[in-house]
Amino acid sequence: MATTLLDLYQLAENNNIDVMSIDTSAAKSLSLVSECNGYYIGINPFMLETNIDEAMCLAHELGHCLTGSFYNRYSKLDIRAKHERRADKWAIKKLIPKDELVKAVKGGRERCYELAEYFNVTEDFMQKALDYYNSI
Repeated sequence: MATTLLDLYQLAENNNIDVMSIDTSAAKSLSLVSECNGYYIGINPFMLETNIDEAMCLAHELGHCLTGSFYNRYSKLDIRAKHERRADKWAIKKLIPKDELVKAVKGGRERCYELAEYFNVTEDFMQKALDYYNSI
């Protein structure tokens, strides 16, 4: 069964992660960690076109929070791409579990757009998931 946007919001609530609407032109979404107050996710509804966009952003930011994948943009030793990959990997596994992907392909969904529609994700994200699963 596919993870829904409501499931993702429930997961955030169950993990005491505050999700707020933000109005910034800098990003569709972001996540922050505070040593004293925990995790926060900001979603910019003005930059999102669909519920799918919102779910993808929320899943990615939850990936940062639930894996502790935060980087310090002022540190020359911290590698941003490593933290982004970890958040993406979490989102892929949450939104497109490998066993469900295998079932979908065996069920006749072989094209990227068919799989994206089936899992309710964008084609770009589906391609990222296919690339990830093909690399492991």
